[in-house]
Amino acid sequence: MQLAHEIRGEGPTLVLVHGVVHRRHAWNPVLDLLTPHRRVVTVDLPGHGDSPEMPAGADPLRIGTEIAEEFLEQVAPGEKVHVAGNSLGGWFALEMAARGKVASATAISPAGFFANKVDQERAVKTFLALRASARRLGPRMDRMLDSKAGRTVGMGVFFSKPWRVDPEIAKIDSRALLTNKVIDRGLSADFTFSPLADPMVPITVAWGKRDLVLPVYEAKRVRQVFPQARVTAYPKVGHVPMSDDPQLIARVLLEGSATTARVS
Repeated sequence: MQLAHEIRGEGPTLVLVHGVVHRRHAWNPVLDLLTPHRRVVTVDLPGHGDSPEMPAGADPLRIGTEIAEEFLEQVAPGEKVHVAGNSLGGWFALEMAARGKVASATAISPAGFFANKVDQERAVKTFLALRASARRLGPRMDRMLDSKAGRTVGMGVFFSKPWRVDPEIAKIDSRALLTNKVIDRGLSADFTFSPLADPMVPITVAWGKRDLVLPVYEAKRVRQVFPQARVTAYPKVGHVPMSDDPQLIARVLLEGSATTARVS
């Protein structure tokens, strides 16, 4: 499968993976801060943005991981890249690290650390509730998102500063809620990570204390799975924090991708 992507900048390769219902534009707020230092690859996951849909009936996590592995080999042949992701993209970044496929992984409010099945259902039902709201609004949704007040109401679940989100980006993401098939598979998805193939792969996990989708209490479970992880919670940022505080998130990404595996 050929995934839609863009490459810009120079330096070590850093692949950025977005979350569910988003697309590669999710990283726009931090790109100018990253590209002087990294060869940055932004990609649309299968079933998102301009990439093809996932094969019918496919497990979005397992098949998605296989597709992601192939993609990393295509964009940086012979290079072990740094990977970072947000939400579902954070899960993919950490799964790549668990399999020993990357030079480092940085995950921002990653999926996969639910306290229990009820916690997973709560997160998925958040998206389902937002979808129902978008359907009720219909054509009024675009008009609402044109205003800062409308974005504050409509996007506040994802961002601590939703009024900063570009109106056109907000509209694209809201429309994606209506059609995204990964959401429908979220209740039954198995987010278990693969056994650690290389426990020396450096891992950075950043969590927004204002995260309303995957609350920060989930962060305490990270080191049970990845003992080597450096885990930090940040105030005043939400689930998708790139526009909440671009400087902070750029710093997290640059520091996370500056590390390489230690030699034992």
